[in-house]
Amino acid sequence: MNGVSVAVPAGRAEAGAGTWQHLRALYSRYGALAGYTIAVLLAWIGWVGREQRNIHAEYGLGYALGILGGSLMLILLLYSFRKRVRWLVRFGHTRHWFRMHMVLGIIGPVLILYHCNFELGDLNSNVALYCTLLVAGSGVLGRYLYAGIHHGLYGSKTTLQEMAGVLERTVSAGHVGGLMQPVREELVALDRRVLAPSPGIIGSFIRYLGILWQTRRTYRRLLDRTRQAIMQKATTSAVVDQHAERLEATVSRYLHEHLNQVRQVARFNSFERLFFLWHLIHVPFFVMMILSGLFHVFAVHLY
Repeated sequence: MNGVSVAVPAGRAEAGAGTWQHLRALYSRYGALAGYTIAVLLAWIGWVGREQRNIHAEYGLGYALGILGGSLMLILLLYSFRKRVRWLVRFGHTRHWFRMHMVLGIIGPVLILYHCNFELGDLNSNVALYCTLLVAGSGVLGRYLYAGIHHGLYGSKTTLQEMAGVLERTVSAGHVGGLMQPVREELVALDRRVLAPSPGIIGSFIRYLGILWQTRRTYRRLLDRTRQAIMQKATTSAVVDQHAERLEATVSRYLHEHLNQVRQVARFNSFERLFFLWHLIHVPFFVMMILSGLFHVFAVHLY
């Protein structure tokens, strides 16, 4: 009927939006894990049933799976082009290309495993298979390193700097500031240490382990020092005496959050260095996979 509109109740619309947001949150958190689980399950099923299937790599379904899997691995090059070719910006955000890169990088190797029916062949096919599996495995590792850096490092540094600013303002404010003064110097020293440039791959990992140990010792020591300061201040301030337990709980919570943020920044700094090392290894593996795959296809059709 023209001119007649149906109004959706506000409560139902909000419920639908909430459900959609909830599903998106679940996908964002568990989507990759679900995909990897399905891939591992398919690989296990393929391995267990390899002797019952009549699949040959040279013809039929096996040949088609090889062409499809190899094509998907070749398409992975598009992600590199997207990052480097400006006019490809119009075809979507980088994160969507990265997601496609990860999905195809898992589907392709599974198809290739079915293509060869989980069996080894001649030398050139084995080299192509091993390179493909190396690229897939290193890609899974790289995905988590990438996520740790780009979704955690810069946000954690910003949060730590904000918390340091809050501490600085608190120290300058009245009675509470006097209670926080004993912890200020050690927290500032920790912040400066963790926000300093990473000292290299091994150095950043050693620094992370050192900060893990140091922050746990620092928490107890600073909490004891703050507790003593509160008790001392309570003898001369009725306000502090009245709220002593709440002040101690507040300081404890702040120390816990601040030191946890220090540990996160140290962890992401080590991830950043590991990601740099991973990239140096992953790219040659990828090039070897492409070259060995092309040579395999050429050799199969030539001989």
